[in-house]
Amino acid sequence: MKAIVQDVYGPAQVLELRDVDKPVPAEDEVLIRVRAAGVDQGVWHLMAGQPYLTRAVGFGLRTPKVGIRGRELAGTVEAVGRNVVGFRPGDEVFGTAEGTFAEFVCAKEGKLALKPGNLSFEQAAAVPISAATALQGLRDSGQVQPGQDVLIIGAGGGVGSYAVQLARSFGARVTGVCSTDKTELVRSIGADHVIDYRYDDFSDGAKQWDLILDTAGNRRLSVLRRALKPHGTLVIVGGEGGGKLTGGFERSLRAAALSLFVGQQLKGLLAVERAEDLRALAELIEAGKVTPVIDRSFALGDAPAAIEYLHAGKARGKVVITI
Repeated sequence: MKAIVQDVYGPAQVLELRDVDKPVPAEDEVLIRVRAAGVDQGVWHLMAGQPYLTRAVGFGLRTPKVGIRGRELAGTVEAVGRNVVGFRPGDEVFGTAEGTFAEFVCAKEGKLALKPGNLSFEQAAAVPISAATALQGLRDSGQVQPGQDVLIIGAGGGVGSYAVQLARSFGARVTGVCSTDKTELVRSIGADHVIDYRYDDFSDGAKQWDLILDTAGNRRLSVLRRALKPHGTLVIVGGEGGGKLTGGFERSLRAAALSLFVGQQLKGLLAVERAEDLRALAELIEAGKVTPVIDRSFALGDAPAAIEYLHAGKARGKVVITI
């Protein structure tokens, strides 16, 4: 089968389209014919091996433990392991696995769900990691409530575009922060107000929010706290723009420590991949409350260009690989 493979950490040039052996599912795994794979920021980090903390938590210290890139998928079940009870060949599914930039991949049953019937494979592949991250950030960490004022920073990106729609579905009033070229998109997906960060400062004291979801990952805590109500909640999603060692993750650690001494709740989010969230998202999608926003699709052989495009911050919504 064809797959995007890397032997060493580095820039996009380390990725190659190769012929590799088709995987065989273990007893608790599902073999999937991949039809589309989402591209998330984590793919760049695993490709580059940065921050170095990424290598230390099990992805391979000197070389990648899993050589095939990609983690989000949508496709058709080809075969199931003997212990799998929730899926059968022919089922259309979406979810996460290691090595989805390939024609076939094996996934754990607990990280899959049936594909929403109103989505294409390309749309479904854009959901698993980004939408689940937004859901956990708002619902679980943020404990969003109807009528609250919610600020989504990075509202035009992969996680942010889902967060805007999810916050609205929970009954919140949503303000999205994004760049000039993404303002119309953010309005179109339901934001009540849009702030272009190039011209306006959301932390100038004119307004404060009950909940801030920061998906952009590079603003100081002092700036974010100025925009947060005295007893509001800040949820930091990931970290970008930091050093090679921790990649900005230390900002979440500082937030948690500071939260012990102030009235505001300051949290970092480590999203978990689980089937129940995929099923919850599928219900919202089928009800028309959430729709994936896809900037563009790339062919499997163009996966390196897709990763570079996303990492450059150009994407409005999600980027997808079609297979």
